[in-house]
Amino acid sequence: MLGIVITGHGSFASGLMQAMEQIVGKQLQCTAIDFTEGMTTEDLYEALNQASKICDEGDGLVFLTDLLGGTPFYQAAQLTLPHPQWQVLTGTNMQMAVEMMLERQSLDAEKFRDMALDCGHQGLTSLWHQQQQNKGSHNNDGI
Repeated sequence: MLGIVITGHGSFASGLMQAMEQIVGKQLQCTAIDFTEGMTTEDLYEALNQASKICDEGDGLVFLTDLLGGTPFYQAAQLTLPHPQWQVLTGTNMQMAVEMMLERQSLDAEKFRDMALDCGHQGLTSLWHQQQQNKGSHNNDGI
């Protein structure tokens, strides 16, 4: 199974993980590393390095990061360079995290990456767009 390391600025990672686990339950080989105020870049790199060693049991690893070009993204990218079976995704959202946790057992890192990007894009919408898509449908269970 793919290992997952969620990372981002402030409490993004731990907050996302807590919310995700509320929906899909506790996840094995998955951890959150926050880049909090006062941490150095080196502190973050070391924390991500330790997390990657714990979470990757040989099937690959995916870093889910918050912001393209941000320090968590950059440090995850540095760790990933020598590991072709590792991937770094950015712009992580709740839709992506929840759905991909349910899919990761059957995917390698590349397939996970591609599916996660599609999933994340699908989760970015508006009420108006959903109403237009569902016109004529009488669904009382939500959008």
